[in-house]
Amino acid sequence: MKHIIILALACFSLHALAQSEKSNSYYRYRVYLTDKHGTGYSTSHPEQFLSERALQRRKRQGIKVDESDLPVSATYIGQLRAQGVDIHTTSKWNNTVVVGTDDTLLIEKVKALPFVSGIRKVAVYKSMNSAAGRNRKENLRAVDNTYSADSYGNAFTQIQQLNGISLHGAGFRGEGMVIAVIDGGFFNADVIPGFAHTKILGTKDFVDPSADIFAESTHGMNVLSCIGANEPGYQIGTAPEASFWLIRSEDTYTEQLVEEDNWCAAVEFADSVGADVLNASLGYYDFDNDDDDLKYDEIDGRTHINSRSASMLAAKGMILCNSAGNEGGGRWGKIGTPADATDILAVGAVQANGEIAYFSSRGYSADGRVKPDVVAMGQMSGVYSAKGGLTHSNGTSFSSPILSGMVACLWQALPRLNAYQIMDIIRRSGDRYDNPDETYGYGLPDFFKAYTIGLLYDK
Repeated sequence: MKHIIILALACFSLHALAQSEKSNSYYRYRVYLTDKHGTGYSTSHPEQFLSERALQRRKRQGIKVDESDLPVSATYIGQLRAQGVDIHTTSKWNNTVVVGTDDTLLIEKVKALPFVSGIRKVAVYKSMNSAAGRNRKENLRAVDNTYSADSYGNAFTQIQQLNGISLHGAGFRGEGMVIAVIDGGFFNADVIPGFAHTKILGTKDFVDPSADIFAESTHGMNVLSCIGANEPGYQIGTAPEASFWLIRSEDTYTEQLVEEDNWCAAVEFADSVGADVLNASLGYYDFDNDDDDLKYDEIDGRTHINSRSASMLAAKGMILCNSAGNEGGGRWGKIGTPADATDILAVGAVQANGEIAYFSSRGYSADGRVKPDVVAMGQMSGVYSAKGGLTHSNGTSFSSPILSGMVACLWQALPRLNAYQIMDIIRRSGDRYDNPDETYGYGLPDFFKAYTIGLLYDK
């Protein structure tokens, strides 16, 4: 009888704990799948899961659609949902699903499914956050265009430093190119006058699909202004005639591993809609859960899921520009993920005089590759404010988009080159190409020089 009472108390305690967790916390888990049986798709019909533009981009570069491109098994997703968990995101390249629940006992059922090879907790929420974007459209500046007689206005120095004005002058301003901006929100980008002529193709939110992406963080809007602003005399971005997808992957209220999964879903979406260039002014090394913090031997382009996805992008025909990070003056000091990825352009920050910005994160990668790849102006970069006026900001968050717009212009000029070749000539045009290091990488690119190198490459 005593044993029965103890067992009953134990069962009651477990149930009470589960109920307590259910009422107080919400969890997300990354579920690793064994295969793609039941996907419902075939590489013979890629038009069912990739846009015509995405397929044309691959065809132009001689890239075949393979099994990694097949969506995650719909059958498995259905069985996961049948266990009572929510489906948050999927990653076809990693064959993973992120599920959510407020009842951790359900995860034991998920673990027991025959097609599940592993599970990792990636987020714990005490409450789900939402933006306080009320009255966000108030106090926008009036359009005056009085900043400068120079047509580039607030952005002149950051573009001139890359010899981008010469490339623009040759007729390459991003027309026909699609840039995906992956960030934490694009506050007021739908109403700021400086974006009135910016071609925004659409938006996608992988943090909270019910949220207003234009009521979230100002960060993505600042980033977009470096690339897509098109106000002569006020601010011109590095690719003012490109088209843009605005994608939210960053939860600005917390710092948890699930944001790496959101990022993977975001770049796969960018692939599917046919983006050419991606900018991600995001990086991860320090998490709310200290056990998840990045270790130096993990910045190898393979260990973290977002770095693995980033390392695949060139093979899918895209170029990623990713901020190197702002930890150069801090205890960590190094790049984060996914700046450690292979076959991308990790971008450090310099001042207007070309000297390294004190905060710019250093390389090398753990496996000895040159990181950052290149640098651009990230100290006192010209950006739009939340009210649509002009301001300056510091961070590799801005050197990366300044560079990404020029990448799009260069690729517009050299459409027959593939992603690897474009990145190669950008590195070759760097002022430290012959002597790269862990601070500047290959240095400041000269985009008109890259263009001339590319013309020879293209013959």
